[in-house]
Amino acid sequence: MAAARIVIHGAGSVGCFIGGCWQAAGLPITFIGRQTFAKAIAEHGLSLSDFTGWQKRLDDVDFRPDPAALADADIIALCVKSGATAEAAQDIASRARPGTLVISFQNGISNVDVLRRELGDRFEVSRGIVQFNVAYLGDGRFHKGVAGALYAEDRPETRSLAERIGDGPAPLKLSGDMTGLAWGKLLINLNNAVNALSGRTLLDEFKEQDYRRVVAASQREGLGLLKRAGIRPAKIAAMDPKLLPFIIGSPGWLFRNVFLRKWKIDEKARSSMNDDLAAGRKTEIDYINGELVALAEKLETDAPINRRIVELVRKAEAGAPSLSPSDMRREVFGR
Repeated sequence: MAAARIVIHGAGSVGCFIGGCWQAAGLPITFIGRQTFAKAIAEHGLSLSDFTGWQKRLDDVDFRPDPAALADADIIALCVKSGATAEAAQDIASRARPGTLVISFQNGISNVDVLRRELGDRFEVSRGIVQFNVAYLGDGRFHKGVAGALYAEDRPETRSLAERIGDGPAPLKLSGDMTGLAWGKLLINLNNAVNALSGRTLLDEFKEQDYRRVVAASQREGLGLLKRAGIRPAKIAAMDPKLLPFIIGSPGWLFRNVFLRKWKIDEKARSSMNDDLAAGRKTEIDYINGELVALAEKLETDAPINRRIVELVRKAEAGAPSLSPSDMRREVFGR
């Protein structure tokens, strides 16, 4: 029996790393992404690396800018930016075979709702999570700068897929509580905006108490909203979401010497939102901090910390400069 053909739709930094690792594990992969990546990979190959020193180069890469390749997919790993979900769903609906499994490896909560609304019952839709950051280093090189795995719903197709992927740099773990995990991941991802606004690497950002205080405040506000809504965020790896604000907001000496040493983050790691701002692209802020602002509106209350962070990212998208730690503190807390 032929192995299931996997198409990475939206093969940017994360999609290229996932697909490259899966191809290195022996899976048949087709990448669909921007012409700039297609050109770089055609010229230089697809090079992968991670924080442990692992490296892999692939020269035989099937990378196409045209979504027509969706017709060959048995499984679609959807990695487009959240704002492009509806458009990607339309591509899938018009080109892919009915019954194809679509796994959403995207930030935020609402992408799966958009996919199910657009695709109806013609396709199988599964929520997925990417637990790590990937930086594009140019010339077809993609670097995983932090520890972490992929998650997807526990079902027969994903069990088979996880077994075939094995224990490489992009392993697939399965869960029966993907909604809880998605909210837990979103609370962690609240750091993305602060990292982007800082213009620094994750390690340099985390060294600054004022940046971490803003992240902790956004997480604390998020936890309060989730509790009010009756939503229970699940643990991502060994981290209890309820402890996040205490860990992130802890005194500098404690954070650096205890918590930061346990997190496997290298000097190249930065958030994808940081990359988006640097490249002049629209960010996914509406699908991270904006998800909490929207939840607050549903609850007929407010989320002032996260709403302010959304406003600051909007200004940065329009060309506002990076914020120093003290500027960030004053912009969010007013002091």
